[in-house]
Amino acid sequence: MEDSLEPSSSLSFTSSSLISNGSTSYNISTQSVPEGGSSLEIISLAKLSASLEQLVVSSSTIDYSDADIVVEDVSVGVHRCILASRSQFFYELFKKDKDSMEKESRPKYYMKDMLPYGSVGHEAFLIFLSYLYTGKLKPCPPEVSTCVDDQCIHHACRPAINFSVDLMYASAIFQVPELVSLFQRRLVNFVEKALVEDVIPILLVAFHCQSVQLLNQCVHRVARSDLDSISIEKEVPYEVANDIKSIRLKYQNTNDDTLVAEDPLREKSIRRIHKALDSDDVELVKLLLTESDITLDAAHALHYAVAYCDPKVVSEVLNLGMADVNLRNLRGYTVLHVAALRREPSIIVPLLEKGARALEATPDGQNSVSICKRLTRPKDYNAKTEQGQKSNKDRLCIDVLEREIRRNPISTDASSSSTRIVDDLHMELLYLEDRVAFARLLFPSEAKLAMDIANAETTSQYPGLMASRGSSGNLREVDLNETPIAKNERILARMAALKKTVETGRRYFPNCSEVLDKFMLDDLHDDSLYLDKGSAEEQKNKKQRFMELKEDVHKAFTKDKAELHRVGLSSTSSSPTLKRQRKLLK
Repeated sequence: MEDSLEPSSSLSFTSSSLISNGSTSYNISTQSVPEGGSSLEIISLAKLSASLEQLVVSSSTIDYSDADIVVEDVSVGVHRCILASRSQFFYELFKKDKDSMEKESRPKYYMKDMLPYGSVGHEAFLIFLSYLYTGKLKPCPPEVSTCVDDQCIHHACRPAINFSVDLMYASAIFQVPELVSLFQRRLVNFVEKALVEDVIPILLVAFHCQSVQLLNQCVHRVARSDLDSISIEKEVPYEVANDIKSIRLKYQNTNDDTLVAEDPLREKSIRRIHKALDSDDVELVKLLLTESDITLDAAHALHYAVAYCDPKVVSEVLNLGMADVNLRNLRGYTVLHVAALRREPSIIVPLLEKGARALEATPDGQNSVSICKRLTRPKDYNAKTEQGQKSNKDRLCIDVLEREIRRNPISTDASSSSTRIVDDLHMELLYLEDRVAFARLLFPSEAKLAMDIANAETTSQYPGLMASRGSSGNLREVDLNETPIAKNERILARMAALKKTVETGRRYFPNCSEVLDKFMLDDLHDDSLYLDKGSAEEQKNKKQRFMELKEDVHKAFTKDKAELHRVGLSSTSSSPTLKRQRKLLK
């Protein structure tokens, strides 16, 4: 997530005055307090803000609200006087319903009725509501603004984008211009960082909120991308799609003087197949295939059905037996990658049954599981399903794909992606071995405890940094006495133990783990390991960095030791893990 909206930043508290003429603006800055009478005014405003916040915080115990707004089937109590004074939208809404309010003791409004399109989530509305009351913007709740992929830093994953999109939409519809400006800047930062398919929600909110600058940036980003024209036509407004096509054509003419013109008859045949799929008419698809030389694979018909059609249609197309389930489209995405983007179990399962390979990676290195995880919020993944209710689709998709990978970790099919999969496993194993090796070097006691908890010593010995870069760490090394299945099991068991070691370290020794993360990111390259190599100036810089690292290690160890004491590792604890932790503290 971006940091432009942290509470410590200077915020503008602007409200449309409905009592006097014009608008009243107060600048509240936590950075400095001016001298003289202004400081008293700021202190007074800060106290007022804190007092109004109690109306939101204390609503669960003592509710002084006089109306309800229903968001995602949850009633949120609001105070009409505050909303009306801060938002022209709510002022007009409550004014229009004045007669009905006199008859009804507690009016109720529904979010879906107030929005011209789309939706705003419950948590996003609470953040927005808190700002109306206090003039302060709270941090985004991680359970709805991050994804469940442990490798993601959440600076541009889909949940982070969607949460900001919700807040900008609410700010625009409910007419709070200072918030619109803040979230527009945040979304501008997302546009270049995000995957192109994740730019589409930003483009849509910019279009509906008439944010010209943001829309223009999204249009150019999509135009420069490899997103296919069919997806653009299906997912963005007609006039925006035309703008993207025009700009894309200019890019192509500028960058390539030898463009091959598209065959209009071929394009027409492909679009007729897609239209037949839109109509759920697979029989018509079969007829169109017989009338032209276009195949299902040439039309990427299975990709299209998985992305936009009913699961029953997908099953019918699969049953034709005429499509390659591991075919890649022009973006390098397999059918399963597209299914992961949609997160529909009733589509993913039939694809796996037909032989779709779960470990196939996209050109940017994601497989089907990581795609699903980058789209899934912790709130949805961890949601409990009551007996008799439908299973949580987000978690079900991830679980199904992870089971498939465990069942068939490396496909026996000699596909073009098999080498890349081995390379990915090799690089991940090298990273984990290096990290654990340096943990044992910098934090020997903590690393030993983490490895004990993870039962890491029961797997094959880790060669560590130097050995892992040699032949002993090479996944392609051939042992004639070892079967491929046994080799896969050994590698995966080794990786699982290493991952658990790292996760255990993060849980019990977060400060030490943070030092290791920074070291692995900034300092781990071959020359940095040798203090006596390089010029005199380089050696001096390395030694200085080494001393800084020693200081970081000492501080991290001290912090984690203090934290373990604070959480109450008393002598009465009987947990084996806590006993091992207490031994470290002595």
